[in-house]
Amino acid sequence: MMIQSSRSDLVLASASPRRRMLLESLILDFGIDPAEIDESVQQHESPLSYVTRISIMKAAAVAERHPQSLILASDTAVIVDDRILGKPIDKAEAVEMLRLLSGRRHEVLSAVTLRSPATNSNTQVSVTGVEFAPLPESWIQAYVASGEPMDKAGAYAVQGGAAAWILRIDGSYTGVVGLPLYETATLLRAAAVIDNGAGTLSLNDQQDPGPQAGGDLDPDPRTLPDE
Repeated sequence: MMIQSSRSDLVLASASPRRRMLLESLILDFGIDPAEIDESVQQHESPLSYVTRISIMKAAAVAERHPQSLILASDTAVIVDDRILGKPIDKAEAVEMLRLLSGRRHEVLSAVTLRSPATNSNTQVSVTGVEFAPLPESWIQAYVASGEPMDKAGAYAVQGGAAAWILRIDGSYTGVVGLPLYETATLLRAAAVIDNGAGTLSLNDQQDPGPQAGGDLDPDPRTLPDE
């Protein structure tokens, strides 16, 4: 059973209803202020570097408007053949992406960043393998026409119509949805936002702040400090 806590000084840097719903399983009360940044892929940028950079940039952009708050940001990308698939720009690109994913395995990288008022940040990344069955062309066309793929990385929603064609998921389901909950909870616990029972401390009530976002976390190759 998930025990929820309340944290009014936490801001989610996303307009995604999926990320909001996932975070609500950990925190009852938080603000929402979407980040508006350029999410273009840089030349020769690796997928891991890309999602990490975008997540950190989202947190930094929203922190400028909420300097006394903790900022939680996330970014998700679908990777196939070392190609980074973000959100399709139009229906033609959505069709192209789904054809590319059909009948094969790809990876989904989801980075999550927690930025503190002291401007310290920590980022963790989940890496999940997803395998699609062969997708009929008629289904691809109908799915794209439904509009569901248009605001999703890789042009599909694992919790939506595409679920009927997913053979297996190896890793974090919530990471594929867009906010990996294990990594998110790890960052929140390290910053003393929640404890093991999902209790919460206010910034003004903390006597011993403990490990802050940007402080030492348990060794984890997915943990990437903002340098």
